[in-house]
Amino acid sequence: MTKRKKWLLALVTLVIVLGIGITGGSFYLYHFAFEPTPKVLNHSSQKSKTRLAKNQQWLKNVKKQTWHETSATDHLKLVADFVPAAHKTNRTIVVAHGYMGNKEQMASYIRLWHRQGYNVLAPDDRGNGQSQGDYYGFGWPDRLDYVKWTKQVIRREGQHSRIGLFGVSMGGATVMMMSGEKLPSQVKAIIEDCGYTSVGDELTYELKNLYHLPKFPLIYTASWVAQAKAHFNFLTASSVTQLHQNKLPIFFIHGAKDTFVPTKMVYQNYRATTVSHKKLWVVPGAGHAESYTMQPKLYTKKVTQFMAQYLK
Repeated sequence: MTKRKKWLLALVTLVIVLGIGITGGSFYLYHFAFEPTPKVLNHSSQKSKTRLAKNQQWLKNVKKQTWHETSATDHLKLVADFVPAAHKTNRTIVVAHGYMGNKEQMASYIRLWHRQGYNVLAPDDRGNGQSQGDYYGFGWPDRLDYVKWTKQVIRREGQHSRIGLFGVSMGGATVMMMSGEKLPSQVKAIIEDCGYTSVGDELTYELKNLYHLPKFPLIYTASWVAQAKAHFNFLTASSVTQLHQNKLPIFFIHGAKDTFVPTKMVYQNYRATTVSHKKLWVVPGAGHAESYTMQPKLYTKKVTQFMAQYLK
């Protein structure tokens, strides 16, 4: 075999090995990030866990209804809890849960809003809790499902409904992604807590943080796998892009020491929307989704004053 042929054979072998590695890596990234499989990604403090357990018991016993909806794509059956206010009201908060979460994981926030006299609707996203689905949507296909949930609130609670959107972590991204859609006029304001700028940005950050790998090529090849399996292109899933179209008052909250969704992302999200009625609160010392735990009284005061201003 000539030296040239040997060189070509070595090159072809290298390309094949790299191709197999990239393909395998792409499927693994999809499996790890998008499929509802057991993972250990716990960022909650013991104080948060204790509070959550207490409020989950409250949620289990409180008077509530089970609502159903069909997903905007893929025809999945979705489930939500509707917790009516203690006294009849036309004001409803729709809460969006975080990654690997469910409506029960939002019990502390559901109770917060219930105490303030609101109805609360808490869905399980696709692939989470009691809802159907074999993938996490990271808020992108879910944003369209939540639009349908708001329309169901209006059908059930009346045309005079006043609706606020509230989400934490992936739920924060979900409500920001909703902001660029054509929403019912009854939706009046948004509060997002520690949501990311885009799915691509968050996965790129975690790929480097967990595996010390660069964005190229795995993020791009994994997006092809996601397109085939979950039927959406996560590279187009951007809170920032959606916020450019936002017309609603919006309140951004983030922990100053968030290392799961890095704090710098909240500044990008804040700058992305040009509405005059926007607020930003970066909570000193708070990690991911820990702002309420760190400052429970101030958090409650700030979010309830903001919502009351627009849902009065």
